[in-house]
Amino acid sequence: MPELPEVETVRRGLEPVMTGKRIVRAEVRREGLRWPFPERMAERLTGASVLGLRRRSKYILAYLDTDETCLIHLGMSGRILISGTTLGKFHHEHPAPEKHDHVVLDIEGGARITLNDPRRFGAMDLFTTGTGDLHPLISALGPEPLGNAFDEPYLIARLAGKNTPIKAALLDQRIVAGLGNIYVCEALHRAHIHPARKAGRISAARIATLVPIIRTVLNEAIASGGSSLRDYRQADGELGYFQHTFRVYDREGAACKTPGCNGKIARIVQSGRSSFYCPRCQR
Repeated sequence: MPELPEVETVRRGLEPVMTGKRIVRAEVRREGLRWPFPERMAERLTGASVLGLRRRSKYILAYLDTDETCLIHLGMSGRILISGTTLGKFHHEHPAPEKHDHVVLDIEGGARITLNDPRRFGAMDLFTTGTGDLHPLISALGPEPLGNAFDEPYLIARLAGKNTPIKAALLDQRIVAGLGNIYVCEALHRAHIHPARKAGRISAARIATLVPIIRTVLNEAIASGGSSLRDYRQADGELGYFQHTFRVYDREGAACKTPGCNGKIARIVQSGRSSFYCPRCQR
């Protein structure tokens, strides 16, 4: 599933193409994805101008001049691709429609935005702008890890006394929004914290080190265009390349990259997800 860096990369790719532009035509090719689309979605999107784009956790929010906000979630395999406009030095013509192109937006100026989702675990919704904090997908989310509300005192307080493993705690979207399996594994390795350690038994000083490390990992991943493992592509169709700098994720049996550590990366399964870590330098 695309995590925060992948979603933020897509949002940044969409921003110059959509912000300040009108949706000339919206085409909806099925009744829904993970959940049904809102009523008359194509009609409500057609003619609307995009005032701005924001990311909240793993969701993209498009603010429209119709006093509605369009929520987009990429799910497990969703991709948003841009065609018909110049992005950097490449010119992308409109490709032939594909089987899993479920929503197509023709944008003023000739760009086309296509939501492709083979597994159909993604989602789109429309709601009245200003009520987003009440939306069931957003209302319980914790602070953004790159925002000011996510700081050392906050994380120390939220993890105090918790009997859950630290990895599970960081994946809890109610504690911090947008973190996923890849980047939690990477952050815990840099902090030298074992993913199975009980969150409430880790010292406040060590918990505090996680905040800047998480931010650094996320910012590095965003700068690299995210991580392309299976389905993820940037909005211009290019792959992300942060996966080439993974220290632990998907590196079972490989040498640990911590200077001076002679350990090898191991894998355990936690709540059905693979956790990669170094048994030697993560305690």
